[in-house]
Amino acid sequence: MEEVDFFLEHAVETMGKSLARLSQELTKIRAGKAMPNMLDALNVDYYGNSTPVHQVASITTPDARTLIIKPWEKAMIGEIEKAIINSDLGLNPQNDGEIVRINIPALTEERRIILVKQAKAAAENGKVSIRNIRKDTNEQLKKLLKEGASEDLIKDAEAKVQKYTDEHVKKIDGVFEVKEKDIMTL
Repeated sequence: MEEVDFFLEHAVETMGKSLARLSQELTKIRAGKAMPNMLDALNVDYYGNSTPVHQVASITTPDARTLIIKPWEKAMIGEIEKAIINSDLGLNPQNDGEIVRINIPALTEERRIILVKQAKAAAENGKVSIRNIRKDTNEQLKKLLKEGASEDLIKDAEAKVQKYTDEHVKKIDGVFEVKEKDIMTL
């Protein structure tokens, strides 16, 4: 039945999006290493417009503890520095007139534990999202059953939804384990 296939495909697609959203969320939790994507959410005032910093400068990591931001226009150095200071990133930029350098401090054990808890909470939210998708899909399948769909077809579809749910929850656990290891590695 086409409707059953549609709901199954939609469930898999939506679960995949939830997994991708979790992966993106986890990249925001820094593990003590300098990564250009740490500044993805940072916007600067560029001639009156709020603009992502990566659109006005190149961001590089010469080593594991340093970010270098080289604006394409020297006039932007002050704006970039101000945006970093005013952000909630907890970073201290150093401006030498040409580039903005950010030294990423090593994480304390206490801070690492807090970051692992944040990552675990994000992973749990991802699992809840996956389970909600399963619940919504199963409700749609039950409606089809009431509309006259075959009971065997619906049972098979529910089993597939459960299989997809289990697979995605397992993937979330794997993504979390990698992030946890990344955070706890000195």
